Amino acid sequence: PRLPRLPGVRVVACADLLPERAQEAAARHGVPSAATVDKLLADPDVDIVLNLTIPAAHAEVSLAAVAAGKHVYSEKPLAVSAEDGRKLLAAAREAGVRVGAAPDTFLGAAVQTGQRLIRDGAIGEPVAAAGFMLCPGHESWHPAPDFHYQPGGGPLFDMGPYYLTALICLLGPVARVSCSARASFPERTAADGHTIDVEVDTHVAGLLEFASGAICHLVTSFDVQAEAMPHGIAVYGSTGTLTLADPNGFVGPVTIGRGDDSGWQRQPEASPYDGFDRGSGVAEMADAVRAGRPHRASGELAQHVLDTMATMLEAARTGRRLDVPSTCAPPEPLPSNP
Repeated sequence: PRLPRLPGVRVVACADLLPERAQEAAARHGVPSAATVDKLLADPDVDIVLNLTIPAAHAEVSLAAVAAGKHVYSEKPLAVSAEDGRKLLAAAREAGVRVGAAPDTFLGAAVQTGQRLIRDGAIGEPVAAAGFMLCPGHESWHPAPDFHYQPGGGPLFDMGPYYLTALICLLGPVARVSCSARASFPERTAADGHTIDVEVDTHVAGLLEFASGAICHLVTSFDVQAEAMPHGIAVYGSTGTLTLADPNGFVGPVTIGRGDDSGWQRQPEASPYDGFDRGSGVAEMADAVRAGRPHRASGELAQHVLDTMATMLEAARTGRRLDVPSTCAPPEPLPSNP
């Protein structure tokens, strides 16, 4: 429903392992063609493949799109393993096509405004940050929750990309991490009553050290029944504190506090992608392809997020403080007006 409202993109085909699902989606959204995956990849009208499969299939489908000479934009995470992500980026470079990946929420007004404010020195030098994503899990509402408790799922791989992408935009790349994690409950019960075996950590508490010197506490959890900490991010600077709403959304209040009588001041928020919501990363990528410039929701950014998450879990497993094996340049802020 979002993509037809976005500038510069047109949905020409959709595909699914179950053909009836593709046909139903095409009829519901007015898509001209409901195809098999192979037919979609061979379609000359397709420039970008939007890969909305479950995490375990992300790398396989994205690699097939690249092999077919298509640009690909994948749901998060880029792949289940960091190694598969690197293989995908190498294949795309060889084929001369682009890889993009969710989340694209950082293109919304909240993170874009925060990025500009930090760049312009509104809170001085960022010295620390904190991010919290605490919830009881997705089984109570998601129509197919099982994959959230399989490799590639869990609170870190499912929700962490929103927070890490926003933090990298605000503070730059992550240099090293420490972490503790646990799978608190061996089983979950879905809304329809079936039992889900838990194969991943469901409470992950990380300490991130950014190359800039800033230090961040990031906690993601599917084990919290009632939260005391609001979803969102705080960045603590030498002259003030910046707060952002939940980075799983495009918009939300951005405030600055300075520890004086002025209290918390809401900042004017702006982004050319205000009101477009999910799909903005695809549209921005299409515009970048046409203009011959780098796209912002890039494979390199998504790979750094994936490397950071994989290193966090390895640090939790080994009890060691570990270097993240990649870096990236944060995407440039968008202009505040279209």
